[in-house]
Parts: sequence; structure tokens; C-alpha cells
Amino acid sequence: MEKKDLSMMKKNPHAKMSFAGFLIALGIVYGDIGTSPLYVMHSLMVGNGGLSRMSTNFILGSVSLIFWTLTIVTTTKYVLIALRADNRGEGGIFALYTLVRKRAKWLIIPAMIGGATFLADGMMTPAVTVTAAIEGLKGIAINNNVFIHTQTQVIIITIIILSTLFFIQRFGTQLIGRAFGPIMTVWFGFLGLLGLYNLSFDWSVLRALNPYYAIELLKSPYNLRGIFILGSIFLATTGAEALYSDMGHVGRPNIYTSWPVVKICLLLSYLGQATWILRVKDNPMFLNMPNFNPFYESMPPKLRLFGIFLSAMAAIIASQALISGSYTLVSEAIKLRIFPRLKTYYPTNFKGQLYIPTVNSIIWIVCLLIVIYFQNSENMSNAYGLEITITMLMTTLLLHQWMLMKKFNKFFTTITIGFFFIIEIIFLITNSSKFVQGAYITMLIAAFLVGIMFVWRYGDRLMDDNTFRSHFASLLAFKHQLNDLRKDPSYPLTTTNLVYLTKVHDGYRIKKNILYSILDKRPKRAEVYWFVTVNVTDEPYTAAYSAETFDTDYMVSVQLYLGFRVDQKVNVYLRQVVNDLMSNGEIKMQPQKYTTIPDRQVGDFSFVLIKEVLSPDTRISGVKKGIIHLRLLLQTFISPANWFGLSYSDVVEERVPLVLGKVSMNRIRLVRKDRAALKDIPVDNPVGDDDDDDEDE
Repeated sequence: MEKKDLSMMKKNPHAKMSFAGFLIALGIVYGDIGTSPLYVMHSLMVGNGGLSRMSTNFILGSVSLIFWTLTIVTTTKYVLIALRADNRGEGGIFALYTLVRKRAKWLIIPAMIGGATFLADGMMTPAVTVTAAIEGLKGIAINNNVFIHTQTQVIIITIIILSTLFFIQRFGTQLIGRAFGPIMTVWFGFLGLLGLYNLSFDWSVLRALNPYYAIELLKSPYNLRGIFILGSIFLATTGAEALYSDMGHVGRPNIYTSWPVVKICLLLSYLGQATWILRVKDNPMFLNMPNFNPFYESMPPKLRLFGIFLSAMAAIIASQALISGSYTLVSEAIKLRIFPRLKTYYPTNFKGQLYIPTVNSIIWIVCLLIVIYFQNSENMSNAYGLEITITMLMTTLLLHQWMLMKKFNKFFTTITIGFFFIIEIIFLITNSSKFVQGAYITMLIAAFLVGIMFVWRYGDRLMDDNTFRSHFASLLAFKHQLNDLRKDPSYPLTTTNLVYLTKVHDGYRIKKNILYSILDKRPKRAEVYWFVTVNVTDEPYTAAYSAETFDTDYMVSVQLYLGFRVDQKVNVYLRQVVNDLMSNGEIKMQPQKYTTIPDRQVGDFSFVLIKEVLSPDTRISGVKKGIIHLRLLLQTFISPANWFGLSYSDVVEERVPLVLGKVSMNRIRLVRKDRAALKDIPVDNPVGDDDDDDEDE
């Protein structure tokens, strides 16, 4: 990697507070939580029997629960505590895991579960936000014409918008991204002003900020759902985890300055909707209105069309933020070796812009199926929230380890984390009722993702198990053989630099199948043999290497240390390493007689990728063997050459047997006998028999 590129990556332009950073934070961080007013009050109202069942105590209690949920979960846990647990400016559950993973091996479990449920949430959010926004257009006249009459039309338009959104991902979203901040600024300003306008009709609704009303509602007979009302309340804070995950895009200071503004605008929106509901709860016109949503109906008629279009834009931005966040999360999981290496593209030079086709296709298909299956935003919101509750719980577990690692006061840590844990357990219990309402779909997706992560990580460890020492050999023991082979003119020169991507263990031990490939399968003569290990570091933007030549000029072990956000372009880095070693005189110059590059001193490269196939001789437990089979099956769907940036390099894939466990020495030994002595042994259609007996007859 060039020094210029590395310095640009390390320097986050939004690490300091600025007006530009403030705008970008509004556009990137708050899409999910900022569109919650579209459906939270609607969900609360429908869940309690509709507008006719609304009472003053119910409305005040609902807004009070929303306010204190935002204060406790979003402000205190995420803004004040979690944002401090950054990994060189990066946030999110995998960044948090990298900070604490050395404390205990079991911490990978909450990291995998939290990551999987966050991805599942990313599949539900675009569907529910866009559908809720488009539903606002149903029955609305534009130039005296109503274009959307039925829910079927809403679904069709939602599918078209989502499909377009997912289609443009491959081109990058730099231009759209620049518009996110200003649009969301207008959106939050609209929420705040509209809420303030409605609140001005009855300022007494401000008493909802008193926690007394929240507590009273949980035990009030007006609350038909009891404590399970918290399932709808939780929808108001579902974007809190995304706020932490997107910290690396905008910087902590810009979240600190933007969140108070966002929270005030959201609170004014909820207070305004509450005031409006209390004003119209006995109005027959609204009591009999189909598809009644207080967010849209509370708008003055002259502003309604503008508000609906603005809602649609905010919903699309919220969807885009979740999609981009899913790419980032998968990318981090890949580089932490807990997810298969999926092909990743970088369409633009904009920080954080990446595109993973497999992830894009899966989320797109699932979103469309969710829209078609649930039919409307009300059904979607009833099934929404369970998976992100689990993500928050997993983050709390990891935050506990981080606070202990940072040597916070143990009493303070226990009380604080215990408080959050209890709150989130209550939310989990109340959201559990959503499982049968449709949340089982996203939970099954999350379980499937956890299974993939487990198989990939544990299978990888089984295949690279150091306990099977007989399957490993020291490079030093084959030093002379490699030297003799490279000098042997009876074998053709395969390449100047023969490169194997493999893990070199302590004592310079590598898997024997690497040496088998060089010396046995088809002796490969080269001038320099390279054994390259790619290590993913806890820091996001590390770019370093070490090299060991074993006192030779023909054997090099290279350890690449790359941050979990750095592209693994092995061929580019390796050419830099070659030039460095040549400059130091550690390996010889490789002048090329035929070349398009003047004075080229670096020879050609050939990369050998070993594809392991589980051998029938493997003697391990059935469970472990099954995991390895699944791990190898997953590997067939990916291209290591693409992942390591070798798409345009000379790459050779070789299949070698993978033998694990103790190999049985009781093998059948053939005994040679005369054919006459064997003629009486019955044979069933021997291989090679032409089977012409029927024709002879």
C-alpha cells in the first residue's frame, strides 16, 4: 500500500467536531432512529385497540416511556458509554469484540450472535420504513389526482423503490451520500417544527416527561397489553446500535453534538402526535378512518404532501444507511475470520464505500419477501425489534468486559451494566411475543448466520489444529531440498517467485501439504519460494510486515499485518516486500530480459492456492467431521484469488487431501497370486468389462 493511501485512511476527516461532520452525522447515523416517528405511535395506538381506546393517561404514559427509553438506552448506554469503547475511532459490535477478545475465548459467542441479529435487523428495516412512508401517499391527491388507491399499489411501489435502491449499490452512493445530510437536516427540522406546532395547542402534554406517567401506564387498566407495550416502545430506539456502528464514519465528537438536536426533534414529534391524538380521539371522522396513522394525519393539509415525500426520502436514506452498515459489518467479520471471504468491491474513493454483491442480493431478496409476506407496515412493526434487542444485550455483555479491562470502578461497572442488562432483558421478554407475529423469520435468518459464523470459525480451527503435529513440518528441515530443487536443471523453471498463502506457525512450521505440493505432487522449480501469512490486526488501519529469509536468498517467510478495514491486496504488498528485500541485499535482483517495463528487476509471480479435501482416512469425531465438511462446502462458494487481490495474477489451485486425527495403520495389503488361482472367485461386472455377453447370445 502506498504511504499516501495509508495516511489518508488513518486520517479521519470527521474525527473533530465540524459543521460538515454534523451534517454527515445527521445523514448517516440517524436514519433508522430518525424514521421511528413514522410508526411508533401508530403501533402503540393499534396495539391498544385503536383511537377509540386512547385516554390521556395512556398517551402521556406512552410518550413518557418513549422519552425515558431514549434517555436510558440511547443517550446513557450508547452515547455516553459505548462511544468511548472505540477501536481507533471505529465502533460496532465487532470493533468492540476486537478490544476485549483476549480476555476470554467465549466472548466470540456474543459477538457472533450480536452481529447476526444486527444483520437480520438490516433486512427488516428497509422493508418497514419504505412501506410506512409509501402508505402515507395512499388516497392523497396530487394535482387533483389520486395515484395510490390500494395496498397492492403500495406494495408494488415499495418493491420498485427497494429494487432500485439495491441496484444502484454496485455503482457506489457517493453522490447520494452527499445529499443525505441536508435532506435529513430538513427532515429533523420538519419533525421538530411539526411537533412544536401541534404541541402549542396543549402545553400540558409536557408533563409526560415525568417518569411517574411511564410507571403508571405499565400497571394501568387502560393499557391492554400490560408490560408487553414495551415491545412497541422499543421501536423508538432501534437505531441506537447503528449509531454506535457508524461512529467510524463520522467521528465521536460529531455524534456528541448532533444527538441532542436529534433527540429534541424526535421528542417534539412524539409530543406533537400525542397532543394531536388527544384533540381528535373523539372525532367520528378519524374514528372510522381506514389505515389511520397519527404521524401523517397530524400534518396541516397544506404541508401533508411535502411531509409525505420528505418521509419517503428519509425512509430511503434510513434503508441506505442500514444496507451500507451491513456491508461494513460483513467486511469486518470476514477480516476477523468469522465469516466466509465474500467478494468485495470498492466503487468509489469515498470513505466507507464498499459493495458486497452476495450480501446485497440476499438482503434485497429478503426485503422483498418481507414486504410481500407482511403486506403492510403495521404487520411489519408488530414483528420488528426482537432481533435488535438481542444485539443490544450482546453489546452490553462485551461492554462489561471492556469496562473491566479499562479498570472502571467494579461497583460502578456492576451497577451500570446490571441496570442496562435488566432493562434489555425486560425488552427482550416483551418483544418475544413478536416471534409468533412474524419475527421468527428474521430470527431464523439470524440463527442461520450464526451457524455460518460458527462453522467457518470452528471449522477453520479444526483444519488448522496444532495438536495434529504429524501434519506439520518445519521449513528449516526442507531448506536443503528446496535449494537443490531450484538448482536442478532437469526440472523446468515454474516461475521466478513461487508464492504459497499459508499460516506459518511458531518454529516456522507449516502444513505438510504445502511441501507436498512443492516437492512431491509435481516438483516446482523456482528461484525464490515465498510463504505468506495474512494476519488481521485489532487496529482497523494497520499496514505492516515482517520477513525472515532463514539465512538464504531463496526462502522467505512473510507475515503481513493488515487492519480489519484494510484491503488484502497481497500481490501489491508482496511486490513492495520484494523491492525492500532486494534493496537490503537479502535476495538477488531478478532482471527480466523480456519486459514492457524499463529496467525491471522483479521477476514473475505464481500463486499456488491449496484446496483441501477431507480424506476418508480422517479419524475424528462425527460432529467435528461434519463441521469440517460444512466448512469446506462453504469454501466452494468463494474465490480466494479474488479475496487476496489475485484476480489478474497467475494463480494455480491444487487439491490436496486433508487428513486429521490418528490415521489407522491397519490397512489392507494386497497379496500377489497367479490368475489361475483366482479364477474361481465370483466377480460382479469387473471394471473394463464390455458386457457383450447378451450380444453373443
